[in-house]
Amino acid sequence: MIRNILAIDDSAAMREILSATLTAAGYSVTLAADGDAGLASARSQTFDLVLTDQYMPQRSGLDVIAELRRSAAYAETPILVLTTEDGEAFKDAARAAGATGWIEKPFDPDTLTEIVASLGA
Repeated sequence: MIRNILAIDDSAAMREILSATLTAAGYSVTLAADGDAGLASARSQTFDLVLTDQYMPQRSGLDVIAELRRSAAYAETPILVLTTEDGEAFKDAARAAGATGWIEKPFDPDTLTEIVASLGA
């Protein structure tokens, strides 16, 4: 069951949308402003789901995913990429890094909560 979510995005507005949407749906949400901060949070506690932006300073979302997948704590954790990319090459790279899936930006908040709920079922 998904209760605790880590949301990583360099956009303050996107972090606010993710937090408001997921908190309203009953989830506990931890926010990180970049990949390095996200990895630090993931190492300090375990999350049931990780959402990560793709394009961020320091570390891309795919770099974050690959790093998390090297940890036993995140070997089976659902990890979704939030991205504007929709090409097959990106999807192949996301799968190779270990992404469970992706959500294209801009996204509908109701769709996000439905996806999260389906992952926890």
